[in-house]
Amino acid sequence: MSFARAIATVGGITMVSRVLGFVRDMLQARFLGAGMEADAFFVAFRLPNLFRSLFAEGAFTAAFLPLFAGAMEKEGKDAAKGLAEEALSVMVAILMIFSIIMALAMPWVVAVLATGFHDDPAQFKLAVTLSHITFPYLALISITALFGSILNAVGRFGPFAAAPVLLNIVQITGLLLSGPLGIGAHWMLAYGVPVAGLAQMLWMILAARRAGMGLSLRRPRLTPRVKKLFALLAPGILGAGVYQFNLLVGTNLASWLPTGAVSHLQYADRLNQLPMSVIGVAVGTALLPLLSRQMVAGDQDGVKASLCRGLEFAALFGLPATVALLTIPAPLVHVLFKGGAFTAADATATAAALQAFAIGIPAFIVAKILSSAYFAKQDTKGPVRIAIVVLIGNVLVSLALIEPLGHVGLALAPGLTAWLNVVLLAIGLRRRGLLILDGRLKSRLWRMALAALGLALAGIGLTELLAKSLFVGAALERISALVAVIAGASVTYFALCFLLGATRLAEIKGLLRRGGGTPAA
Repeated sequence: MSFARAIATVGGITMVSRVLGFVRDMLQARFLGAGMEADAFFVAFRLPNLFRSLFAEGAFTAAFLPLFAGAMEKEGKDAAKGLAEEALSVMVAILMIFSIIMALAMPWVVAVLATGFHDDPAQFKLAVTLSHITFPYLALISITALFGSILNAVGRFGPFAAAPVLLNIVQITGLLLSGPLGIGAHWMLAYGVPVAGLAQMLWMILAARRAGMGLSLRRPRLTPRVKKLFALLAPGILGAGVYQFNLLVGTNLASWLPTGAVSHLQYADRLNQLPMSVIGVAVGTALLPLLSRQMVAGDQDGVKASLCRGLEFAALFGLPATVALLTIPAPLVHVLFKGGAFTAADATATAAALQAFAIGIPAFIVAKILSSAYFAKQDTKGPVRIAIVVLIGNVLVSLALIEPLGHVGLALAPGLTAWLNVVLLAIGLRRRGLLILDGRLKSRLWRMALAALGLALAGIGLTELLAKSLFVGAALERISALVAVIAGASVTYFALCFLLGATRLAEIKGLLRRGGGTPAA
């Protein structure tokens, strides 16, 4: 599968997942709102979500895929499958031990995640109970990630990209059944997490078998290849998971703020994750196998060209998403979440957090692309050194901003420090001669920026024009008005992109056409 087609496949399926995710979030807002049960569930879901991001979108894939792709390239399919079976067997043994330890230590884990909950024993107890329920997801998603990495390495991007859809479907079903069954929405959501994890794991195992990559369990042994995997994985967890660790810091500090702060950050981050997942993860997922093969082949020019095209794709779709969240956060939150237990005050607080989060979106996407070059080179130590600096910076900025800005400061801090992450990653790649922006990328970036300015003006203008429908209309009227704002702003952006020469129609078609290669310069 070509690079462009891989981006389109992962991005398209991820978009479907995110749309379902918004449906789930809208139902969550209406059933849970932003009260004690919501805060407790979001804390309980933070740890499984951290592992989902680390393993499904980050550290494990970054460590395992280059090793697997290298084995495929140099030694053949059987040797690569052998590596995967060795890794799977050791992983299952470690996960069993880890799960037992975490189950026993869960009260202390929750105490670290949400130190502010100690002031409310009922909320703390609920968070611990929900965490016990959701925790098995960590083991299930870890195994899912191994099979997903194998499929990505052989060019089968669709099944792994579709796995999150199952989580959304299970949780939507749980929310819809909570009323008729008379069970609290927070309980249905919590039990839905491990059920979805099991469905995702079985889905990936079946997909791997269909691709001729079925695995068998062996006696766990720390072979040299497995030792190398874990040597790459340990620092990679910090390097690839810097954003998620920053969110943990935010969740902890938010637990000291008035009730609802944790939920406001969670709902805002859900919208913030859309461009980061659809664009950043799509480009990063497609880029890592390509860069791994180029690194193995010693094709340094190919690496530089691939990074430039990855940055170009990311800018084309990431800039408008960022500008939209910066300029029209209020209508997005009011239309998608307001209603039921989610009040107008909750919507206003969430919109403010979303606007703060959005400042870091371009940095998160670019960091995902740049870190792929490090991981493809099997260098996890560089990103981890940078991650330590960024994490310390995030803690300091969060502490400085929480008093004057409250939860908004906690949303702003990871975005500001994400730009530091990009600068440090870029410096490291430039020193190695791997990051040199070519003429095509430079000439197109400023054109995209101008088109994004047009999008901002169109979005603000349409929001003012349709303000009554957006904020006080009936549900269908509000949704229709929001669709009109988004459609009008999007058409403005892409029309300006074509007029200014930021992209060509043939290149957009190439993303959607099977076999369409990376556009030529």
